[in-house]
Amino acid sequence: MTELTNVTLARLDAAVATPSYDHSQLTPGIVHIGVGGFHRAHQAMYLDALMNRGEALDWAIIGVGVMPGDTRMRDALAAQDHLYTLVVKHPDGRYEPRVIGSLIDYLFAPDDPEAVIEAMSDPAIRIVSLTVTEGGYNIDPANGEYDLATPDVRHDLASPQTPRTTFGLVIAALQRRRERGIAPFTVMSCDNIEGNGDVARKMFTAHARALDAELGAWVEAEVSFPNAMVDRITPVTTPADCQALAERFGVADQWPVVCEPFTQWVLEDHFSLGRPPYERVGVQMVEDVVPYELMKLRLLNASHQALTYFGYLAGYRYAHEVCQDPLFVEFLLDYMRLEATPTLSPVPGVDLADYRQTLIERFANPEIKDTLARLCAESSDRIPKWLLPVIREQLARGGDIHRSAAVVASWARYAEGVDEQGEPIEVVDRLKERLMTVAGDNRNYPAAFIEQHALFGDLAKETRFRDAYLQALASLHADGARATLHALVEGRMS
Repeated sequence: MTELTNVTLARLDAAVATPSYDHSQLTPGIVHIGVGGFHRAHQAMYLDALMNRGEALDWAIIGVGVMPGDTRMRDALAAQDHLYTLVVKHPDGRYEPRVIGSLIDYLFAPDDPEAVIEAMSDPAIRIVSLTVTEGGYNIDPANGEYDLATPDVRHDLASPQTPRTTFGLVIAALQRRRERGIAPFTVMSCDNIEGNGDVARKMFTAHARALDAELGAWVEAEVSFPNAMVDRITPVTTPADCQALAERFGVADQWPVVCEPFTQWVLEDHFSLGRPPYERVGVQMVEDVVPYELMKLRLLNASHQALTYFGYLAGYRYAHEVCQDPLFVEFLLDYMRLEATPTLSPVPGVDLADYRQTLIERFANPEIKDTLARLCAESSDRIPKWLLPVIREQLARGGDIHRSAAVVASWARYAEGVDEQGEPIEVVDRLKERLMTVAGDNRNYPAAFIEQHALFGDLAKETRFRDAYLQALASLHADGARATLHALVEGRMS
């Protein structure tokens, strides 16, 4: 067994690809906040691919952790010289391991916010990137604005030199660069949010403006926030993944990453201080990411929601199990073709019929073992961003919404906290208590769930949606998930 470090790279199994560059000679150009599995399987992987071509050696990544639980990532990476193994899992059972070296340091902000601010203030840092999750942008769900009332934001506004939040850290660094006459870095969001760059601009500018109106105006005018669409299924690393890496390839890695073969990154080419030549390793650099973004959010992300609650209620626990079931596949393809696709604009260079079929094949990869529990988590951040826009656009155009309404009903049924076998469901959501309380009364007051205005707005007043939702929820209670899907694919709910 070989512990993964710079010193041991040459001793690894020949089947494990290793950096062709000298990891110790890299210099930083990017600070990344939120170093989780997805970042390490995606953005860091693309940069590593460039470095293996002998390019972008001055664009290495300094990782930053902001959450208390990020100490585990800090310690795992530090023990391995910030190297880690990315394992691509192919549907035929083949594993493709590769050591990624584009990350060169990791800072834990709660221990030393000044170190993080100073790192981002370095003129060498030209991009600050983010994967802080859909719920990490501090959006007030009641009005869509930056929430100034949270305790950590209030702390940051009162003590801007010792910030606790991503917003406080980034704005402190931008303010310092401004004072020193250093041009601002680009802020690059890599999160699954529609218009992620635009959202980031709005939230960071709002934080800056709350500190100082002139600073806020400067951030809005001078800082670039490109939009991006990112895609790669990256399930949570399990102990079994670590064991498989050790047994198959003799690598002892404290926190490897596993992912599917497919990867995509569509990125607007709006960078104020330059960027790595991402297009040379497959990134699509475009002027407008919106068509690609909507395609992904409404077909891939919303389809995950369409399969996960129904699948969990029916007794499945993994995405690949659901997508090897012909009934679920037919339902998903019908949702994508008849409800989601009509809301999309043309997507340059993409055949949407092929894209839909590819999604099913990706979901069905048995090696990924993406848990439905993961896909069910934080629904109150996901459904409003991924699925409800489809419903609203279809209502406006007179299109079908029965499948989308049924997905919302399956979420409400899931939030009751018990599956169809009587087993308890561990609901993971920032609004868990409220949602479970409301869902607990689904049988007596079935419309209460969609009357949560902070999540659904006025959708409950839309008769077509309300009727379709109530019909699907009644079917889920009376007949169960499979029977409800049969009724939907057979056209008996319309």
